[in-house]
Amino acid sequence: MDSHKIEKKEVSEAKKTIDKLKEEVSKVIVGQNIVVDSLIRALLANGHVLLEGLPGIAKTMTIRALAKATGCKFSRIQFTIDLLPTDIIGLTTYDPKRGFKVEKGPVFANFIIADEINRSSPKTQSALLEAMQEKQVTIGKNTHDLELPFFVMATQNPIESSGVYPLPEAQVDRFLFKVYMDFPSEEEEVQVLNQNVTLNKFEDFKVKEVLNPKKIIEMQNMVRKIYLAKEMEKYIVRVVNATRQKITRLGKYIEYGASPRASIGIFIAAKAQALMEGDTYVTPKHVKRVAYDVMRHRILLNYEGQAEGVKTDDVIREVLSKVPIP
Repeated sequence: MDSHKIEKKEVSEAKKTIDKLKEEVSKVIVGQNIVVDSLIRALLANGHVLLEGLPGIAKTMTIRALAKATGCKFSRIQFTIDLLPTDIIGLTTYDPKRGFKVEKGPVFANFIIADEINRSSPKTQSALLEAMQEKQVTIGKNTHDLELPFFVMATQNPIESSGVYPLPEAQVDRFLFKVYMDFPSEEEEVQVLNQNVTLNKFEDFKVKEVLNPKKIIEMQNMVRKIYLAKEMEKYIVRVVNATRQKITRLGKYIEYGASPRASIGIFIAAKAQALMEGDTYVTPKHVKRVAYDVMRHRILLNYEGQAEGVKTDDVIREVLSKVPIP
């Protein structure tokens, strides 16, 4: 993949488009630049995002603005305790006049927001996760390809524990990134008072389409061509491996370190970050920038760590400071 060189001009053009995309999304979303960057980076890396944040901080609005600015079809699925797999993927119905007919579910869109995914049963959760992994679904006896690009942002509410089914670790691992969305600053919240969808319709923000599905797929292919040197590959593996070796002060709180999927995730995400910054090759700076999103849900803390209030971000910060930069 890396043998095909990418021209600096191509990368500069892509960066301009990405900057325009951020500009359009910021018409609707105040602040949250880090979250918007993570979502765009995941889209470029052809991955999915698990977004954790309290209710009312514009999670749905963020993905809706991104879908509009990229010219993509958007679908929102509210996960509830009684949601069935067929409510997501669709089902086969019978019409006496026409015979059997496939009714496609909301998963047939480019951008999916899976709201409060942990409210549904594991069987329903796995229906979406299969679609994420395979980019196809089976309805009746037939397999249907999903529209590309296919991007899922699943949200979790971190404060409620009653009536929820936490995602098993193996399923959480399917998400390229886990991103935290926090409250806006005081200044940003003042801005939110006038710029919100309670007072304004979404259309009032006049979000322009600066991309289209075909162009996104082209940019995803460009990401693969970003150069990543052998030294950088070793650096990525050393960073991930450090979470298993427990070499840091906080290492004693780690139950399980990050899996090889974390190395793969950093490998592709660092390339996407390089493209976003207009660079044709990956540097340690790009790796450090994406390491938190890729690894925070792949490091499992032991009971002692949880009791002490240790966060996986603290572990990652320490690992990045310890592992020598090539």
